[in-house]
Amino acid sequence: MSPTSGPAADSTAPISLCAREPRVPAERLVAEMVPPPRFASARFDTYIPDPDRPSQAEAVRVLSAFADGLGGSGERGRRRWFRKAAAPSGPRGVYLDGGYGVGKTHLLASLWHAAPAAPEQKAFGTFVELTNLVGALGFQQTVRTLGGHRLLCIDEFELDDPGDTVLVSTLLGKLVEAGVALAATSNTLPGKLGEGRFAAADFLREIQGLSAHFRPLRIDGEDYRHRGLPEAPSPYTEEDVTRAAERTPGASLDSFPALLGHLSRVHPSRYGALTDGVGAVCLTGVTPVTDQSTALRLVVLADRLYDREVPVLASGAPFDRIFDEEMLKGGYRKKYFRAISRLTALAREGKSLVGAEKSTGKSA
Repeated sequence: MSPTSGPAADSTAPISLCAREPRVPAERLVAEMVPPPRFASARFDTYIPDPDRPSQAEAVRVLSAFADGLGGSGERGRRRWFRKAAAPSGPRGVYLDGGYGVGKTHLLASLWHAAPAAPEQKAFGTFVELTNLVGALGFQQTVRTLGGHRLLCIDEFELDDPGDTVLVSTLLGKLVEAGVALAATSNTLPGKLGEGRFAAADFLREIQGLSAHFRPLRIDGEDYRHRGLPEAPSPYTEEDVTRAAERTPGASLDSFPALLGHLSRVHPSRYGALTDGVGAVCLTGVTPVTDQSTALRLVVLADRLYDREVPVLASGAPFDRIFDEEMLKGGYRKKYFRAISRLTALAREGKSLVGAEKSTGKSA
């Protein structure tokens, strides 16, 4: 939402994310397995390949053919497709590997839209949302629910612990047996999942099993979110942030340390619901995060805010310094760089909140 303008505008009490404790029923988790608002209109013809990166145009070609290969419509075509897929002779999925900001999520959402199936026959969600669904429904019910789909798209595929490795390996194996086609994005090749985060060698069989389901498709390029754009805005003063929050309908206002503490008490599967109806997130006192568990929760929140196109306005440390150097060299570095990229893009979008507020004649 855009901020109310004019010197006579009434002040609006900001929302506090810390005061929210959302409860998300399992049926909502299933219903929301569609491309998020930011990618609701994503299509192959709206993806703009970098002419200096041929792999991007090649990705569009391969994924378009993959969508066409799903084929058939109606119940009769669906049963024929399943019978054909019941005993696959090769990978039943495609795996988009590349750095952050090369448009992998756009392409994955485009594939979901292009797949010739009704919306209820295809699912789209992040890896975290998929594991949360298993937690909410139970393993067997998840298999029954997703096993009736033609396509499962998994964004931000990551293996953070051995339990996830075994769980997802078993789940995807069951879904492939049921005839479900798979598509995933990640910053890590399927055979390298888990490296730097746990003893991946001890789970080599599961990781190799996951890799066997996918045909890797490498996408090179620079982060499109910042290609040719000005640098991210510097953090604002606490007074700027507070005043903008008070004048922006639907804005939230929280201190950064308090929000991080609150995130530790809310399951990551509820971070999307935590931001329901929020038009902008305003944060005061941003400081570098040094605890890994806290940092990973912040990554999930950044993803949900980005998906929902919620601008961010902050005071304190700039977002490119929100994770310390040791974290940016560790096993989760790609997640942290993605979060920095997305928060920076949202901060750029949030800049207009301060500009609009100052245009009313109230100086900082």
